[in-house]
Amino acid sequence: MSADGQSCPFGLCDGTGFVVDEETRVAVPCRCRPQRVERRRARSLSAVIPRKYRGVSFDRPPVIELPAPQVQMVRHFVRDVHANLDAGRGLWFEGDVGTGKTTLAMLVSRAALDAGRSVAIYSLPRLLAEIRATFEEGAEGSYVDFLDRLAVVDLLHVDDVGAERSSEWVLEQLYAIVNARYEDERSMVITTNLSQERLEEQIGKRTVSRLKEMCEPVPLYGEDARALFGEDASRHVA
Repeated sequence: MSADGQSCPFGLCDGTGFVVDEETRVAVPCRCRPQRVERRRARSLSAVIPRKYRGVSFDRPPVIELPAPQVQMVRHFVRDVHANLDAGRGLWFEGDVGTGKTTLAMLVSRAALDAGRSVAIYSLPRLLAEIRATFEEGAEGSYVDFLDRLAVVDLLHVDDVGAERSSEWVLEQLYAIVNARYEDERSMVITTNLSQERLEEQIGKRTVSRLKEMCEPVPLYGEDARALFGEDASRHVA
């Protein structure tokens, strides 16, 4: 295991990112090295599962109470998480408030993290706030550097897409992020309360068109579990 505590996800090296030929004593880059380089670049991005979702599991509520076809889609995705991330495939969770979109999305992000892949998790308002901060005087990093790191992380998870009030600046930033990942075939997981038509009105047809190509839709519609079951449900379902 390497100094950063990450073992090789392919079982080829000792966690250093290099494979040593015992006969020639020559070290060559391991298959996991590009992932390690990207994780180092992504370290300053948000990659922590929020406390509310750290115990989420396929085997306990609220997931076992969510619609079976949608849960099965997520199971299938995380079962082949390496192949899906390598291919730039993602998921688009769309539905009403309180129907489990964020819960299922967090299962995907946790599976990617458990597999040793780099992940960034943001709500869209927070992501835009982070971008705005790069323009402030004395900011630690530049806008270009932050965008570059968002572009190379293995999985970008963005909650509440469409929640931010539209402006030309918002549309420009969101398109830049999505297009960079689209062109580099990088996975995204998004959640939104808006239908495709309303989302196009909110964030623009170009951005939605990119997301449609990148992400398989996972529709979740129904009654708000938080309203139905009160505070206990609100601790789990989003």
